[in-house]
Amino acid sequence: MRTHATISGSELLLGVIAIRLAVLVLVGWGLTLLPRQARDGAPVCVPAIKSAAQSSVKTVGPRVADTAFDDMRLHD
Repeated sequence: MRTHATISGSELLLGVIAIRLAVLVLVGWGLTLLPRQARDGAPVCVPAIKSAAQSSVKTVGPRVADTAFDDMRLHD
């Protein structure tokens, strides 16, 4: 009896995918074990710029929001 020692293309592809998946899992676990960076709590924005940006924001009326939502549902 003779056995074939070669592997098929699909077995090779599945092996490569399994190895890459294992590497991704190990990297993910490694990233969760890293210490978190300390944040100093100081605001990044200057208050004058922040208040000017907030005053320029306009709210959307309920009719416009409902129309946009209906349009999204129509295209789904």
